[in-house]
Amino acid sequence: MSATLVAKDVAGGYAHRVLFEHLDLTVAAGDVVGVVGANGAGKTTLLRVLAGDLAPLSGTVSRTPPDAFVGWLPQEHERVAGETVGGYVARRTGCAAATAAMDAAAEALADPDAPAAAADVYAAALDHWLATGAPDLDERLGAVLTELGLDQSAMAPEDALMTSLSGGQAARVGLAALLCSRFDIVLLDEPTNDLDLDGLDRLEEVVAGMRGGVVLVSHDREFLSRSVTRVLELDLAQHTNTIYGGGYDSYLQEREVARRHRRQEYDEYAERKADLVARARTQREWSSQGVRNAIRKAPDNDKIRRRAASESSEKQAQKVRQMESRIARLEEVVEPRKEWVLQFTIGAAPRSSTVVSTLNDAVVRRGDFTLGPVSIQVNAGERIGITGPNGAGKSTLLRLLLGQLEPESGTAQLGSNVAIGEVDQSRRLFTGSQRLADRFEALMPDYTTEQVRTLLAKFGLRADHVDRPVDALSPGERTRAALALLQARGTNVLVLDEPTNHLDLPAIEQLESALESYQGALLLVTHDRRMLANVRVDRCWRVAEGRVTEE
Repeated sequence: MSATLVAKDVAGGYAHRVLFEHLDLTVAAGDVVGVVGANGAGKTTLLRVLAGDLAPLSGTVSRTPPDAFVGWLPQEHERVAGETVGGYVARRTGCAAATAAMDAAAEALADPDAPAAAADVYAAALDHWLATGAPDLDERLGAVLTELGLDQSAMAPEDALMTSLSGGQAARVGLAALLCSRFDIVLLDEPTNDLDLDGLDRLEEVVAGMRGGVVLVSHDREFLSRSVTRVLELDLAQHTNTIYGGGYDSYLQEREVARRHRRQEYDEYAERKADLVARARTQREWSSQGVRNAIRKAPDNDKIRRRAASESSEKQAQKVRQMESRIARLEEVVEPRKEWVLQFTIGAAPRSSTVVSTLNDAVVRRGDFTLGPVSIQVNAGERIGITGPNGAGKSTLLRLLLGQLEPESGTAQLGSNVAIGEVDQSRRLFTGSQRLADRFEALMPDYTTEQVRTLLAKFGLRADHVDRPVDALSPGERTRAALALLQARGTNVLVLDEPTNHLDLPAIEQLESALESYQGALLLVTHDRRMLANVRVDRCWRVAEGRVTEE
């Protein structure tokens, strides 16, 4: 079914804060709209409004036809205790809800005292159940999971518990849900997070082949470049929203031109106004001086000279009024607000030993998975990029190198004077029920409360963030807290495991800039293809099938 989603004059946010307003958007079959903007601009809020999960503050969101099936896939894979992969996919695709609604309608219809309308309710529920693809979901899911490489355990992959999966495996299950869905309009929030390069390629194929319209939020620049047909920018600084035709690369060029024009328009307006104000001030001074001169020079009985001086002063006053009128008629141009940009450096520690870490025939076994034997060495100041498919053992390799995991055989040795700074994939330093300020103070005991709050504010984490429990923060906010810790601590060995997950585009660019000036050893694990191209590395390791090879 060809469906259209229309947002008309929509405002979104919360009672105490409007994030965006006067937003108009039409999404039809074939559209792939990329939503971009800084963290906190309202991207996820917009998807929730479009999905009907959150009511707009004003305006309307409509679907044509009214029963069009709109699917919203949130950025975090909510893992419910005891829920299997099959149950998770059924929930994400809307099949579980459709099945429950149909069963309830059937039970109501079976009641002898059921009203006549019960038959219509059941017919509508049945149509929706069929439209979701629920009848053959189990059959299709098994094949999709196998295709995505999630059939490596003895049990059927759909029977595995979601809580037992790694982040990369959960991301692939999320991709499976998208493949199995029958949505007319799809809303995707950070679908690239935790996907490896093969998963990203497959996601791009899925998005390109969607039968209906797609609205997606992503900070993966290469994915945006390859996938979107239009870009909706939520500008937090200017409090505006703008739709750019063409793809992502075209948007970057148009945005830069538009910003330059706005700045030029304001500069020309400010210069013109300043000139008119200066001329009006001069005219007023001349007028006042003329009156004073007339009073001083003209004798009381010289009526002709006094009248002439008065007329001259009146002419000057008229010129002042004309100048002020010209100032009032100027069309005001609002000065573009300077957007907040994350700016930071990575704290440096004294140089470590020449050899940072060494593995000799190191082997780690976890169930059916074996990493090794691995024999590698990391030297001081060396920059190493690490790639490989999900589940290949990249995070295990990092733990071995950092001395956090002992090999079952072989040896692992960490050098001396090694100061490790780490942003791990799960941001585990910033999880739990502690307030952010308390958690940061525990990690940096030499910092005063004031110093902690000042530092976090530089990373966009202000009073309403630092007093929240860490688990209540968004993934992007937890990542910025981890980056703040890197600046506070001195490090000579920097380990970044998927650092761009949940970071907005300006923050990713700032991270790349900080890495350029960083002088210590660097271990960078990322599937961000633009980051792999932009960050300078000396060596590149590929981890696959339990082996580490140099490319």
